[in-house]
Amino acid sequence: MIEALQHYYEFDNANVHRGVHTLGSRATDAYEGAREKVAKFIHAKSTKEIIFTRGTTTALNMVAASYARSVCKEGDEIVLTPMEHHSNLIPWQQVAKATGATLKYVTLQPDGTVTLPEVEKVVNSNTKVVSMAYVSNVMGVVNPVKEIAAIAHRHGAVMVVDGAQSTPHMKVDVQDLDCDFYAFSGHKMCGPTGIGVLYGKKALLESMEPVEFGGEMIDEVGLYDSNWKELPWKFEGGTPIIAGAVGLGAAIDFLEEIGMNQIEEHESKLAMYAMDRLSEISGLKLYGPRDRKVGLVTFNLGEVHPHDVATVLDASGIAIRAGHHCCQPLMRWLEASSTARASFYLYNTEQDVDRLISALIQTKEYFGDAT
Repeated sequence: MIEALQHYYEFDNANVHRGVHTLGSRATDAYEGAREKVAKFIHAKSTKEIIFTRGTTTALNMVAASYARSVCKEGDEIVLTPMEHHSNLIPWQQVAKATGATLKYVTLQPDGTVTLPEVEKVVNSNTKVVSMAYVSNVMGVVNPVKEIAAIAHRHGAVMVVDGAQSTPHMKVDVQDLDCDFYAFSGHKMCGPTGIGVLYGKKALLESMEPVEFGGEMIDEVGLYDSNWKELPWKFEGGTPIIAGAVGLGAAIDFLEEIGMNQIEEHESKLAMYAMDRLSEISGLKLYGPRDRKVGLVTFNLGEVHPHDVATVLDASGIAIRAGHHCCQPLMRWLEASSTARASFYLYNTEQDVDRLISALIQTKEYFGDAT
């Protein structure tokens, strides 16, 4: 991925869709080639359904601002879950405030999972949008978004999927899921920062207005009115994230060479091994269901603050996340101010888990009665 970025800057560094010179043509080919790789990777019908963004947050905000604000009105409902990342919560709060729509939440099961009967209780003829994480970034829960999309469509609503935590870890087929929008980030899947993707069904994207205006996204401009380019370029105003897209394309090549099914299997084994080993530590509390497919475990070590746990582990060369994980409503549901989270990916091994366990035992001994 780094080599792809370097090659672009050294040999193809020019803007896209503009000049007819050699560098501009090569840059355009690399940029649009990356779009083709993304479309194939998530099984979109067409590259016209792939919009490059700054990340999952930007993509979700684009759906909320362009689509939801235009279709929602007072009396309409937007359905979410308490496990949503703030990026898939706050945009919908703003839509509700602007349109008079109401936010409704699916009740979580005691282990943090979502069940279809609970979804059926909340989604109805007033529902305009159902938006949900495919995978929880705190509990590792894999939500049944395909079945939930079917429920949403039966009531005339659209299904928005936050794919930030699923796309790097499992095979994704947006046509099979039948979701209407799907958002994800490059930096979580071995790509560079500052690049993400919004997938949207072509008919929906064509019905939406851009949220940013300027160069690149226009067809014809007059003194008093303008019109837009066709998909996907009408949503990519200004100089696009060319190098980021090229890097994301290289990351996709890397992941596909390994195989997404193999990555999912590896992560699942690591997560189960970590859950078993963590369960051996007295006073440690695990959150979320025991059976999971993605490589993360969230826990608290007795009364030791997660930031203290993370600081001690860092001294041993072990990096974990500590805090509310941009999921404050979920923290309140868990009755925890914050938690610690260890994440595993294709480059981790059982030996890494063993080092984590040893360091946690040492941390527990260091804080003594605090645990």
